[in-house]
Amino acid sequence: MSLSPTRRRAAAALVTAALLLPLAACGGKDDTKDTGSADGGSSGSPKSAQLTVLAAASLTDVFKTAGAAYEKANPGTKVTFSFAGSQELAAQVNQGAPADALVTADTKTMDGLKSDTGTPTVIARNRLVIATGEGNPEKVGSLKDLADPKLKVVLAAPEVPVGRYSKQVLDAQKITVKPVSQEPNVRAVLSKVELGEADAGIVYRTDAATATDKVDAVDIPDAQNAIAQYPAATLKSSRNAEAAAAFVTWLSGPEAQKILQAAGFQKP
Repeated sequence: MSLSPTRRRAAAALVTAALLLPLAACGGKDDTKDTGSADGGSSGSPKSAQLTVLAAASLTDVFKTAGAAYEKANPGTKVTFSFAGSQELAAQVNQGAPADALVTADTKTMDGLKSDTGTPTVIARNRLVIATGEGNPEKVGSLKDLADPKLKVVLAAPEVPVGRYSKQVLDAQKITVKPVSQEPNVRAVLSKVELGEADAGIVYRTDAATATDKVDAVDIPDAQNAIAQYPAATLKSSRNAEAAAAFVTWLSGPEAQKILQAAGFQKP
């Protein structure tokens, strides 16, 4: 049976529409793919990231070296550090300061920020020493000497990791020290001794090593010492999550570990 011209035209239109639908669908996928690619490019990549890292004051010198090494190995990436006592860094995180990663001088501070960080990894360890003026003019030889009331001793505040470690070792030896001041970070303690405003202070071994021309370091026996741990973690608020994770991972790698250990830090 033959179709009328009107019916033939209608049938042809239906066939044409059926053939065009798959092409239209393919065209939609291509458009979506192109848009997605453009969006992905504008969001940046680890190779062209601007990273801000909050780091414990005792990492000041070594992280400047490490940051330069990381930038050299990752062209286009810029790493900016903000150094302070770990308790101050925690306050910054709690206040929403824009940053990508955090490295503290103790696990307690990091643990208190679990809701703000990724899983932390310990990247280094450290030990305490007694810093004295150059030549050790007061002849400080051990922790018990710090109890001498004639000695001007400066310690970090107890909420600061190095202050907490100092209290821990002094309490363990039943030594009572009345400091002339309590400082907000380990570098402030070191500075007081360097400037002669204190006869002695307890600092990390690595901090004393940065000022060998101005201070002497009196070792504390291992049995009386404390081990500081430095955990590193990404911050969940980071706008450069992938790049931040890459940097934190790098800190545990061979190049960063070589730099840390050359500065006197111990293996994680």
